[in-house]
Amino acid sequence: MDFLQQPLYWTRKAKNATIEKNKVEILTEPQTDLWQKTYYGFQNDTAPVLQVKTKEKYFSFIVKTEFESKHRFDQCGIVLYLDSENWIKASIEYENEQYQRLGSVVTNHGYSDWATTDISAEIKQMWYRLSRRESDYCIECSTDGIVFQQMRICHLWEGAEEISFGIYACSPENSSFLATFTQMKITECKWKAHI
Repeated sequence: MDFLQQPLYWTRKAKNATIEKNKVEILTEPQTDLWQKTYYGFQNDTAPVLQVKTKEKYFSFIVKTEFESKHRFDQCGIVLYLDSENWIKASIEYENEQYQRLGSVVTNHGYSDWATTDISAEIKQMWYRLSRRESDYCIECSTDGIVFQQMRICHLWEGAEEISFGIYACSPENSSFLATFTQMKITECKWKAHI
């Protein structure tokens, strides 16, 4: 199922974005981010998010991201955003010319975590796959769109009923970059039951 053929809606519309038949481009705005409280204390809920709604309990969502990030914390990726205090995201956050952080954030009841691994700053594309099994979720990544590696399994306390999921891009500091999203599709759940 083609993600872009579903009823899309913005949670905070990007000021500079284009939606085409097979592609979405977002030019990020400075000082935009998603983060809640933990460690830093601040709350940022300003990133544009393009999503669809579903009550389907078992599915996977796949997207390819390409990005021209060049400033600390520039990021784009996959997101499941219910409200400011309950969401999941996965992305690559640029750090410097040597490395960037491939990671994910789960925010439950207003508190975010951040799980990362360092990767080369030369990587400028990544596929993500978000899978749902009721209120539990699996996030995976791939460098080729074929072989996916698990990033994390998590629970979203408010994620048992209707949810919203899609894509996001942001620049938490004083920067801007172009994020391109393609190959967006919704499939049967690729996260198999643990037997």
